[in-house]
Amino acid sequence: MPRYNRILITGAAGNLGRVLRNGLAPLATKLRLTDRGEMTPPEAHEETVICELGNFEAIMKVVEGCDAIVHFGAAPLERPWEEILDSSIKGGYNIYEAARQHGVKRIIYASSVHAVGYERRESGADTDTAHNPDTLYGVSKCFVEDLAKMYFNKFGIESACLRINSCYPKPADRRHMATWLSFDDLVHLVERCLLSERIAHTVVYGISNNQEAFFSNHKVAHLGYRPKDSAEKYRQEIEAVVEPGDPHDPAVEYVGGFLCAYGHPDESERLEP
Repeated sequence: MPRYNRILITGAAGNLGRVLRNGLAPLATKLRLTDRGEMTPPEAHEETVICELGNFEAIMKVVEGCDAIVHFGAAPLERPWEEILDSSIKGGYNIYEAARQHGVKRIIYASSVHAVGYERRESGADTDTAHNPDTLYGVSKCFVEDLAKMYFNKFGIESACLRINSCYPKPADRRHMATWLSFDDLVHLVERCLLSERIAHTVVYGISNNQEAFFSNHKVAHLGYRPKDSAEKYRQEIEAVVEPGDPHDPAVEYVGGFLCAYGHPDESERLEP
């Protein structure tokens, strides 16, 4: 029997949203899927709604009737300030406030490594590492992590803030040997956050079982997240085609990678996810 009646997935048309759309289906009688753009037609167990995260009235409607939210919507990478403000910061507030008004008690939030992007690789970061964002994108993730903490302390809404690293079908460069998160491990992580008896306000790194991982999840064993994949199986393939970088290059020095060397998004060439 499914644990939930209706789970809302925001950002359902995105790369990770599509993975979760398939992976989380067994956990709910219905999946409500929302994005700002077109989605593939719904299956029998799905509902699709197109809306903007920055529109509070629309978010109030889309949250109604849901008993858990997997919030993966918002700007997918560094974007101009107005886009970050509207989709990521206002959008994050809209999701939490709609959840409060509709009595939703658990939210799984797609935060990012870029909330701590200016940590050095050798610093040994864990889930208590303070915010150290590398971009406006990272700042928006810090905002919603703190918003989630306030909504837990004040209103009892539990949140898992997933500091997702590099979630792709397979690693593509040497940094990914530390930061890679497989699609299967992503689904497992979100499942555990939805099924664990208590999550309170938990920060967890979205990484697979990588030998070179920059981050430690040892303080969040209560989630039961046990990643099965590892970037190690791709080591020979990566090292054969990707030369080591300069250790003093910000893209190598800091865990946020190339975004640590990226300028202000309103003055720089647009990034694509």
